Amino acid sequence: MSTATASNLTAPTQRHGKGSAAKGSVAIAAQARKDARQSHRQALSYKQDELKQFKVPNLTIKDLLSAIPAHCFERSAWKSSMYVLADFILVGLLATAVTLVKPAVAQLDLASSPLTPYVSAEKQASALTWAGWSAYWVLQGMVFTGIWVIAHECGHQSYSASKTINNTVGWFLHSALLVPYHSWRISHARHHAATGHLTRDEVFVPRTRAQKGLLPLKAAAAQDAEDETLVAKQLDGLAATEDTSKDLSAKQNKPESEETWGEWLVETLEDAPLYNFIFIVVQQLLGWPLYLLQNASGQLHYPKSGTNHFNPDAIIFDARHRSQILISDLGIALTLSALGTWTYFRGFGEVFAYYGIPYLFTNHWLVMITFLQHTDPVVPHYSSEAWTFPRGALCTVDRKWLGPVGPYLFHGIAETHVLHHVSSKIPHYHAWEATEALKARLGEHYQSSDENVFISLWKSISQCKYVEETDAVAFYRNANGVPQACVAKEHADNSDSGMALSE
Repeated sequence: MSTATASNLTAPTQRHGKGSAAKGSVAIAAQARKDARQSHRQALSYKQDELKQFKVPNLTIKDLLSAIPAHCFERSAWKSSMYVLADFILVGLLATAVTLVKPAVAQLDLASSPLTPYVSAEKQASALTWAGWSAYWVLQGMVFTGIWVIAHECGHQSYSASKTINNTVGWFLHSALLVPYHSWRISHARHHAATGHLTRDEVFVPRTRAQKGLLPLKAAAAQDAEDETLVAKQLDGLAATEDTSKDLSAKQNKPESEETWGEWLVETLEDAPLYNFIFIVVQQLLGWPLYLLQNASGQLHYPKSGTNHFNPDAIIFDARHRSQILISDLGIALTLSALGTWTYFRGFGEVFAYYGIPYLFTNHWLVMITFLQHTDPVVPHYSSEAWTFPRGALCTVDRKWLGPVGPYLFHGIAETHVLHHVSSKIPHYHAWEATEALKARLGEHYQSSDENVFISLWKSISQCKYVEETDAVAFYRNANGVPQACVAKEHADNSDSGMALSE
């Protein structure tokens, strides 16, 4: 198997043993002295050997693609269209079924129900009607998501061998779900071209503490006085004395300048369960429209003003994309016009019930799927020096999604996502076989999870707080500065002392 040249993966914060302190440690300590203001939170120490040992893959694109059977790359407009047809049949069946809920409930003799002495017949009828509509909202949201996934395949040109067919079908399907087809297709292609890249990826980009507006953590309690003493010597040129470590400890503990109340609150909320729950609700409800409208979770170095998926002059587009962005905007305008006409003749309540609520569920599933594909304590992100396309393509996790929901209603987008980043032109109906072949080639480099996705969502929100900006291979750390994974020792000279240092 051919290999790519591995970059120097030793993070500047990682030390080279007790005998000498790494330059990164000196730089960080110097910055801490320059800016004496620190968070009230103290970093926790950890043992590197107890973390998951991540072996950085040194694979080429040829290594990955050669593992996939040739027929898996074949695309069929007819076969793909059958999936679209099946999804729209489900949409129609569910809409018809929910329309019959109220008449069906009215036919029930609830006056004779054994619950009637305790709950009135009217309330029982109302509860049954709401149960029927709730089932509709959940299921229709899932079917809408499946349609979204097929439109997403059109954007990757995996729907058929014809670019015209792909873009026409994709434009109609995504426009119907209020997605600017070409605009998102272009930004999503940038995501695929730089997955896992700390400064070039497009969505769910990890933040450093500084980017989040957090002060540096207080250094963890010194468990290696010799090492701390050597850092102090390099900084100040101090002679070796028995009191050096005591002096350093006194400097660390001396209150230089307190946090503001706002800084204290932001830091405290980092690991507050209620705050994390509210964050999940906001992300799942508003994450998708905010990404389209304001580049939420995207690169911070993009201009705050004008960076959205509806502006042809946005930084995420080139001049050659202008007409495609306008066509995408037209699709949104036509769908909004259709919804407005429906509202005018039938009322907002009907539109919201049949379309609006399933649309919100679709946004929820889309954000949750995408977030969990690339956000996990053991999924790395790479600096520009360490990143390669094959490494970036493997910065994702295949997840089993709620039993049959993922494979059938979501067309396997969660279960075969690693393969999708290796080759996005493979259609979903071939992705299963291709994934099995790729798994055999990747071995330990393949990442997957059988954990319930809602548990994974809570864990990722609670534990994936920030990354160290000086790490070449960065793993998320929790609020206390502790990661769950690190680069394996045999893959980098990274004998970390186990101190979660402040930035």
